[in-house]
Amino acid sequence: MIEAVLDASVVLDWFQPNQPDAADAITWRRAFEAGRLVVIAPPLLQLEMLNVAGRRWHWPAAALADLALKLHRMGFTWQAPPLTAIVPWLFLGLTAYDAEYVALAETEEIRLITADALILQTAPHIACSPGQETPDA
Repeated sequence: MIEAVLDASVVLDWFQPNQPDAADAITWRRAFEAGRLVVIAPPLLQLEMLNVAGRRWHWPAAALADLALKLHRMGFTWQAPPLTAIVPWLFLGLTAYDAEYVALAETEEIRLITADALILQTAPHIACSPGQETPDA
């Protein structure tokens, strides 16, 4: 079993699997559903998911409520890093939101799986793309 921090750029593809680059994210979802992956994520992930589904995908209220319930029941370990761990990443150019994911992975000493190019560039020793590493490795 492995542990990883997954950010919204990966988990969003779990709910829109027909996106062009979703195949690698779906591999991570299958590992999670099979019990081979423990996902640790900041509570912020839930807000990001609802925001994208509501504003970009234009999901109706009932679908958003269903998504909120699914996120609550998913079985992720919801955890936030210390605020002081976020600060260095802000000074390297990440938003506070993205820095929270990196800081969480750093403090937990696990990988951050992300499709975010700026995170991958800023924290290459912590972050990798969903296709760069696999949950079966």
